[in-house]
Amino acid sequence: MSASDQRFDTIIVGGGSAGCVLAARLSANPGHRVLVLEAGRRDARWDIFIHMPAALTYPIGSRFYDWRYQSEPEPFMHNRRIAHGRGKLLGGSSSINGMIFQRGNPLDYEKWGNEPGMAHWDYAHCLPYFKRMETSVYGSDEFRGHNGPLVLERGAANTPLFAAFFAAVHQAGYPLTDDVNGYRQEGFSAFDRNVHNGRRLSAARAYLHPVINRPNLTVHTRAFTTRILFAGKRAIGVEYVIGRGPVQRAYAGDIICCGGAINSPQLLQLSGVGNAAELAKLGIAVVHDLPGVGENLQDHLEVYVQHACTRPVSMYPALLWHNKPWIGFQWLFFRRGPAATNHFEAGGFIRSNEDVDYPNLMFHFLPLAIRYDGTVPKGGHGYQVHVGPMYSDARGSVKITSADPRVHPALRFNYLSTAQDRREWVEAIRCARAILRQPAFDEFNGGEFSPGAEIQTDEQILDWVARDGETAYHPSCSCKMGTDAMAVVDPTTMKVHGLEGLRVVDASVMPYVTNGNIYAPTIMLAEKAADLIMGNTPLPPAKVNFYRHQKANLAAEAVPVSP
Repeated sequence: MSASDQRFDTIIVGGGSAGCVLAARLSANPGHRVLVLEAGRRDARWDIFIHMPAALTYPIGSRFYDWRYQSEPEPFMHNRRIAHGRGKLLGGSSSINGMIFQRGNPLDYEKWGNEPGMAHWDYAHCLPYFKRMETSVYGSDEFRGHNGPLVLERGAANTPLFAAFFAAVHQAGYPLTDDVNGYRQEGFSAFDRNVHNGRRLSAARAYLHPVINRPNLTVHTRAFTTRILFAGKRAIGVEYVIGRGPVQRAYAGDIICCGGAINSPQLLQLSGVGNAAELAKLGIAVVHDLPGVGENLQDHLEVYVQHACTRPVSMYPALLWHNKPWIGFQWLFFRRGPAATNHFEAGGFIRSNEDVDYPNLMFHFLPLAIRYDGTVPKGGHGYQVHVGPMYSDARGSVKITSADPRVHPALRFNYLSTAQDRREWVEAIRCARAILRQPAFDEFNGGEFSPGAEIQTDEQILDWVARDGETAYHPSCSCKMGTDAMAVVDPTTMKVHGLEGLRVVDASVMPYVTNGNIYAPTIMLAEKAADLIMGNTPLPPAKVNFYRHQKANLAAEAVPVSP
């Protein structure tokens, strides 16, 4: 087949989390020809930095694994540019993320379902797809799946520091829960992880590799898609280049953008789909004026509250060079030891005040004081909680600044720009401190060194967050589903409004970011979208009772029911 006559039924642009799911599901029909174009490289089996869970600090920030985006100067964060890592290989960000598996709160999907035209995205309609995608030995059959591609493991969380953490949250007045992905999210528990038999289980390993040899499935890596081709209002193909090779074209009746919350709006804009006035200024021929493309961008910001540890019970020795050969040996030959875990083995979700209907803060506890870039504070042993609000009402944007597809778009998140955001950040730090200062930590507590005892007032806390906050790597919502004037994607077909033959399926289509890490919701979304695209009978809704705080129950009962 020559470069000029490549023809498929479906072209998937992006071999990340959603793209891997769609490739597996759509190619299950042997008569349906699928092409996957992934701009990054393959996730080689020998690459320990991908597959070793504890090596997660290496890929983030490395040009070999990470697109290394940066935000524009954030005006409420001392004009800092915030680094945004996104996966640059098969599996996308699921190949470099922290491997934490969180569905979000059921009320997140009730919120989705209450949007016009979104009734079939409520929790009852999403839960069957969460169950279909996973194999879990935790929780009841009512909530958990047992035959899906994603085999989940739960952190052991059985060291002295984890024991102190669970005791401390109880002393601080917060509940424990059996399963944050089941009946009750609110509370603290050991966390599910996409780690299986001591190895990272990315979307590529779970979905794509088991089917990659299907004769009707073609996967190109290092294939950089530069634009979507149109005939009038119908998408008919794409242009792409492999490495430094010539421009190639591929054609299909269905083009699906799976590039994520940054790349999908970027590719649409480069192809003439977006705000017409802004595209015209860049000399881009407008195919369809769709002002919502790149708007509504959301994310989770987080900080680390770090303490020194007075006893040698943290994971700090695993960072010392003289211990690494033995740790590596254990992992390479037995898939066990400190390298076989992501160390984010426990955490929880709470409400920051009594006016909140359901949890708006997320915590991850780590028996080590370390940053995502691998740097550690002086002093050795320590521990930390990662904390941040989950429902910031700040909204940002993704906008191209050049017609050159290799120029990164301008990312504006507007962190800390709203009164709600600032209030919840102060509450988040005070809640984290209340937990870490409980008597359960007395025998370990060597003092808080980040942010430090001198940071006390609301103003000081916000200034510290502005100087120290980092993304939790959850960009989303920049091509939202819906029916309003700023919606980009039809929630019943995943097609781009006003166009034929073009769909978007990834975290960008979320109308609101979910409570927690967004890998699991993205996989669910792609599973459900696969049925919508193929015209399959959707899985029947699962009506289950899930935990609601009393205030949320009263609010639900107050909603009038249509006759």
